Amino acid sequence: MPGPVPATAPLPPAAPWRLDLKVAAVWALLAGLSAAAVIPYMAQTMPERFARIPVSLPVLAAAQGLQALAVIGLMALLGLRMGHRVGLGSPLLARWLGGPRVAAAALRPWHSLAVGVLAALAVIGLSLLVDPLMPEPVHPPLDAGAGQSALYGFLASFYGGIAEELQLRLFLMTLLLWIVARIGKRTPRPGTYWGAIVAAALLFGAGHLQAAAQVWGLDAVVVVRTVLLNAVAGLAFGWLYWKRGLEMAVLAHFGADIVLHVVSPLLAAGA
Repeated sequence: MPGPVPATAPLPPAAPWRLDLKVAAVWALLAGLSAAAVIPYMAQTMPERFARIPVSLPVLAAAQGLQALAVIGLMALLGLRMGHRVGLGSPLLARWLGGPRVAAAALRPWHSLAVGVLAALAVIGLSLLVDPLMPEPVHPPLDAGAGQSALYGFLASFYGGIAEELQLRLFLMTLLLWIVARIGKRTPRPGTYWGAIVAAALLFGAGHLQAAAQVWGLDAVVVVRTVLLNAVAGLAFGWLYWKRGLEMAVLAHFGADIVLHVVSPLLAAGA
């Protein structure tokens, strides 16, 4: 996917709706499925909270999946529409659905996956430095065994890779750049793209504070650890979205989550 056009270029015209509707519909379906799939992982990591929910997990998963399908699907459509103005989007899926030609090899999927793995290793390294300062868990996760934890982590990785990227990169990051572009009547400069990447990454980290508070409570160390570790990965995903499109950010995020939530528990259990 080509990078943004020079900052002196005027805004491109709006693209037709039909292709964006088809792309958004596919992402909406995937977001709904991933939102349902993450429920077992959430129930394991936040048992105290889920014990108070008066419905069964299958019913909760179905409800969350339907909500994500509608809400994240709308966010995806808006992100795609705004993305035409700032050179961002979902080029590979659009190509498969009849859009402009793009070579998958040119997007370097294996390199993008490697970026995700390296981001996960950076998160693990930083957590080793910060974790000795962390408080004792207030509500520790359930001990479901390494195999089951890895399975739940595998299912949750689809939510991270798909739903979170649709919300944080395709919608939020694109929205920030679209606002700048509309105000300036020009495609934003590269520095503005980096600003949007950082802002989305920090909000990505802040979005995990609720889950962290459920496990540890909130203090300065918990807040810094949660925001920092997630923001580091978010910077990598944002850069990939900017340079190669949404699919490569999704692939990298999924790969990072596999390392963090599948490989790490299995290795820890065997240590």
